[in-house]
Amino acid sequence: MHILIIAEAGVNHNGNLETAKQLALTAKKSGADIVKFQTARPEALVSQYARLADYQKQNIGKEMSQLDMLKNLFLTYDEFIELATYCKEIGICFLSTPFDLESIEFLQQLGCDMWKIPSGEITNLPYLEKIALTHQKILLSTGMSTLDEIRTAMEVLKQNGAGNVTLLHCTTQYPTPFEEVNLRAMLTLCSEFNVPVGYSDHTKGIEVPVAAAALGAVVIEKHFTLDRNMEGPDHRASLEPKELQAMIHSVRNIEKAMGSYEKKPTPSEISNKMVARKSIIATCNIKKGEMFTEENISIKRPGNGISPMNWYKILGTLAVRDFQEDELIEW
Repeated sequence: MHILIIAEAGVNHNGNLETAKQLALTAKKSGADIVKFQTARPEALVSQYARLADYQKQNIGKEMSQLDMLKNLFLTYDEFIELATYCKEIGICFLSTPFDLESIEFLQQLGCDMWKIPSGEITNLPYLEKIALTHQKILLSTGMSTLDEIRTAMEVLKQNGAGNVTLLHCTTQYPTPFEEVNLRAMLTLCSEFNVPVGYSDHTKGIEVPVAAAALGAVVIEKHFTLDRNMEGPDHRASLEPKELQAMIHSVRNIEKAMGSYEKKPTPSEISNKMVARKSIIATCNIKKGEMFTEENISIKRPGNGISPMNWYKILGTLAVRDFQEDELIEW
């Protein structure tokens, strides 16, 4: 199974197209499948009265409205057209999360064939309907949500003809404390809704997304930045390039290690059976016709003779020929 890895650039370009291109190239070089951004018209996303989240205040270091902050962070539609073209040129899939209805229309015209619905939009009925009506694949983040809210959103998507939906477990806090990750809830989503599940991560480091891969996530999403010291709301909870590369490398190793549900010796193990297992051997010289007893036979490596599981079948039988000390017993 190939785990889809989304390198979430978000707004870590700080409104600069060239920085966004650098982020896309970094994601490509790190081995991500998708580089994801965020598309919105700030005035359509927040009102002038919307306040910053506590983590945004801490990361920005000053007081301002959400609207003023976002005006400096989003690319224009024309810049997104150039960015999407650049991603195609370097060979990485472009994806962007829309945060308003107009941006959904724009991204659809841009040719996006998959949608990432952020946690904050899971209770936005017109938004869910508009995305569902595209009939395309959807990744739905579930941060801050109850099972009932997720169930309602899933019903809206289904009723409006959405394509296949993958649910992403998520905790909407930047960074997320480890004790609030609740990674087992990802398995609850899988059993409750019978759809593929993944994990959108906001913790520091790479341990939790790697653990999510081991638990069966089919999608891993992780924020990254060129430099955590850059000004902006999301940089401090993001991986730097070398960390992103390490995470992807680790997830790919877990992907290989997951294997199948079948338990059997692997090809590399078979050659080690003779070395690691044991056989019944002679502990002294034994003459033909002599009885095998616990005094003249024992169990030692290598394992290419009679298995010790036949120990009681061998005891009391007669030697079919002469045996030297440490020689494998035959019958």
